[in-house]
Amino acid sequence: MPLVGEEDRDTAVQRLQDAYAEGIISHEELDERLHRVLTAELQSELVSALALLPAEHPGTTSTIAVAGGRIQRRGVWRVPRILKVESAFGRVRLDLSRAVIEHPIVDIELQLGTGRAKITVPREAVVEGLQTGWKDLRYKARPLTRPGGPKIRISGTMGFGRLKIRHARR
Repeated sequence: MPLVGEEDRDTAVQRLQDAYAEGIISHEELDERLHRVLTAELQSELVSALALLPAEHPGTTSTIAVAGGRIQRRGVWRVPRILKVESAFGRVRLDLSRAVIEHPIVDIELQLGTGRAKITVPREAVVEGLQTGWKDLRYKARPLTRPGGPKIRISGTMGFGRLKIRHARR
């Protein structure tokens, strides 16, 4: 039987957290399954801890990576469940205001060396997490006018630069 690697364990923990966030499992079930995942030594133990969860959707993670230059997504584009953006230097602009967002929760992971990052989220979105290493973070939460928008969780690190997050005006 193959042993559990750290990457497999991290993936299993993320799947359980996603299932809890989406209301598929209860808090008590999350605690019990997390304990099983964190103490698992064999792959079969991980499989049993993830039993009865919906299968992961293919293509739910996408990575955009460049050594330098500009990364830009705007207009109508499909936002994956997890979007990883990696750039040594340059400018990042993600406009989700007209994007197709099929997931109730979207994680954006930014790994940037230097430069600026600007993220425009839909008007009804809720921005959570903001677990970033930025010294210059600009975000002003707005009161929700309509419930039911997606949750956008932003995390990552940046050497030098500014992260600006704003809600779309329309």
